[in-house]
Amino acid sequence: MTMTIDDSSTVRGGADSEPLLLLLHGYGSNEQDLPSLVPHLPPGFAHAAVRAPITMAPGAYAWVPIGVPGRPDPTVVAESTEALLSWLDEHVAPDRVVVPLGFSQGGLMVSQLLRARPDRFGAALVLSGFVLDEPAAGDEALAVRRVPVFFGHGDADPIIPADATQRASAWFAQHVDVTERTYAGLAHGISADELADVHAFVTSHLG
Repeated sequence: MTMTIDDSSTVRGGADSEPLLLLLHGYGSNEQDLPSLVPHLPPGFAHAAVRAPITMAPGAYAWVPIGVPGRPDPTVVAESTEALLSWLDEHVAPDRVVVPLGFSQGGLMVSQLLRARPDRFGAALVLSGFVLDEPAAGDEALAVRRVPVFFGHGDADPIIPADATQRASAWFAQHVDVTERTYAGLAHGISADELADVHAFVTSHLG
């Protein structure tokens, strides 16, 4: 069965004339989760929070089932990536600036978007996320373009394995213009300090 994004569930805000923050939630969450971050970001951006295509339970969705933490099934990741790209092509003008922001599994999807369409995104934000541990067709082009990416994570995260975070750190350094921040004592979440750093990053690169 082909995966699709249910656009009727998308939470939107702002005007079509504004750059778009594409909000991608984590495993077991939904589209209502990340819009609460928007007031902490600089003004002048619209947002769209989409629901992942896999239903885990009522109100709980995922981009990919959890097997080995930090090493999801590449086939399912590819299917979710195609679903997200199809939604993007259908609902977002091709010349509109898009900035994906993803938490946890949503961060994985941010990296997948960058790898699939290196020229499509103005910047990106990965919060407590990771990357797929295999090459992708767009990696070389992405390494040339060096999209600005914020990568933030805690040093006490019990969900994303440390080796997955280290792998993501190395991959981002090789392929994008990364701003990485590690937050002491932060578990699998987003702190006020991280939101301040995200605000500064967006202001610096898109302000």
